Amino acid sequence: MAYDLVINNKGSSMGWIANILAGLVGSFVGQALLGTWGPSLAGMALIPSIVGAVIVVAVVSFVLSKMN
Repeated sequence: MAYDLVINNKGSSMGWIANILAGLVGSFVGQALLGTWGPSLAGMALIPSIVGAVIVVAVVSFVLSKMN
């Protein structure tokens, strides 16, 4: 269900630009909250960035789908 809302956009909650922006914000939030542990690429810690991006995209998508 969450996969359909976030990736497939079946819930029509967000477009691809909004998903990218939410992912970038989530990456920043993930590093701020979880730190810079794990492997890094181009100065970014990959694991905290991915975890933060997935959480923010899922939360924003869920909230927007409930508002519609």
